[in-house]
Amino acid sequence: MPQSLDRLKESPSQTAGPYVHIGLTPNFCGISGVYASDLGSTMVNDRTKGERIGLKIRVLDGTGTPLKDALIEIWQADADGLYNSPTEMRGAADPNFFGWGRCPTDMETGVCAFETIKPGRVPFRDGSLMAPHITLWIVARGINLGLHTRLYFSDEEKANGEDPILARIEHRVRVPTLIAERQGDTYVFDIHLQGEKETVFFDS
Repeated sequence: MPQSLDRLKESPSQTAGPYVHIGLTPNFCGISGVYASDLGSTMVNDRTKGERIGLKIRVLDGTGTPLKDALIEIWQADADGLYNSPTEMRGAADPNFFGWGRCPTDMETGVCAFETIKPGRVPFRDGSLMAPHITLWIVARGINLGLHTRLYFSDEEKANGEDPILARIEHRVRVPTLIAERQGDTYVFDIHLQGEKETVFFDS
């Protein structure tokens, strides 16, 4: 769940450079001794409630080529639709679910993979329920400001049809850019930075 940081001033932006993996995922880069494991690499344990799912996510440029130096962070509610956040006032989230993950894209395939659970529905500002979704933040070399988007689930068609965020997308042909396709227990999702299939990105 995003937290208000009104007391802080925004720092000047700059490109992430080719060093984003070194700073955020040192073990992935072969640099040991900083963290026992990279922060955000594990979201669940054997006591986490909910349906276990995998995510396979690719970030593609305008030519359809996967980026091999991107990094993705995800935030989501638990199986009951509660966030692991101090600002969550609706109840206590599952203590065995972290609710946040971070993963770099594979240097060979351009794919990053998460093991998580399918999130529950969360209320919108007006009280209506949003469809199950995961929030994504994407950075890579040359991206000055991290990109923010959402992942919805292809097998939640009814809930997707009721979602107040999806309903606000004016060009309906772009809605599918936010839908991950289910393949067994894994959802596959492509993020297109530019081009005909450009993903819908959000301001915040």
